[in-house]
Amino acid sequence: MLPWLALAALSATAGPAARAEGLDEAQAAAAVDALMRDYQGPVPGASVLVLHDGRPVLRRGWGLADLEAGIPAGPATNYRLASLTKQFTAAAILLLAEDGRLSIDDPVKRWLPSLPAAANAVTLRQLLSHTSGLVDYEDHVPAGFHGQLHDTDVLRILEGQDSTYFRPGSGYRYSNSGYALLALVVARVSGQDFAGFLRGRIFAPLGMDRSVAHQEGVDRVADRAYGYSQVDGRWIRTDQSPTSAVLGDGGIYASIDDLARWDAALYDERLLKAESRALMFAPAPATAEPDVPHYGFGWRLNGDRAWHSGESIGFRNVIVRWPAHRLTVVVLSNRDDPEPYRLALRIAALFGAPGPAPAPFPDPTPGRNPTPP
Repeated sequence: MLPWLALAALSATAGPAARAEGLDEAQAAAAVDALMRDYQGPVPGASVLVLHDGRPVLRRGWGLADLEAGIPAGPATNYRLASLTKQFTAAAILLLAEDGRLSIDDPVKRWLPSLPAAANAVTLRQLLSHTSGLVDYEDHVPAGFHGQLHDTDVLRILEGQDSTYFRPGSGYRYSNSGYALLALVVARVSGQDFAGFLRGRIFAPLGMDRSVAHQEGVDRVADRAYGYSQVDGRWIRTDQSPTSAVLGDGGIYASIDDLARWDAALYDERLLKAESRALMFAPAPATAEPDVPHYGFGWRLNGDRAWHSGESIGFRNVIVRWPAHRLTVVVLSNRDDPEPYRLALRIAALFGAPGPAPAPFPDPTPGRNPTPP
């Protein structure tokens, strides 16, 4: 457990980092409150964490995690992370590489031989960096399908798609398909199911005791936030879609408190060796996505900033890190709108984030990530 989480004096308002930028605690809290105006009251809410030098200078929630039950959102609320999950999937592969159980340059068909010939040249490294060219499984869900897809269903879909968007390794295209396959590789190599591997090798060692790669009917999400969409001026629960049960690309539930533990582990060797962390944050492929000059393994990279968004029905999330400045901002929300990336940048600016101030609201494309989820 991080020592600060055990401190009774842990504050929900701003602290030393804000004061260093000329703001006292009350001013910083008021400024963040103003930015969070859309999340206040009896509406789907958000939880926000700002870490500076490993300490929480902001840690609180706004709005409701469960509208029907009137349960407020807070630091312990667990949200579906959507594509923030990808950094954990990448870490699982890197842990197995450290164990000598696989190489990130293995052909994916070494572990998933039922894939078609089009995947012959695809490697795990290419899946991690979205350079495999594999087709998007979401575009090939069988007509009339009802229920939810799982990672094994993604494999079955891809078994019938003997083509790629480009020659593997020759381009970049964001791919949920690749990360679903990586979860299956983790299971195949480790001999455990993906959720169990995450629990035993990542969540438990880091004290992320309430985080889970959620499987309906198998586990329970404590303090769960339910997702909502606004329809005709009313918030409607839209917590699940046919792809919400795919784990490798987006199935983890976690809180800002547990993500603080995850953030801490990215600075030292308590989980991954320095070489593995260097791979995770290495600017491998160039992309044409806004604010994403390069992609690493589960992280979007822009100069001294590493970030990732997570978007699925009923949830919009983002984590933004400035490792050289020991500054991290996390925004988790249980609603479709608005997307929180620029919100996180504006919050970070209050706490001394480097670079020019982000553009003011409204965003050019409100409610959607500037890049794929």
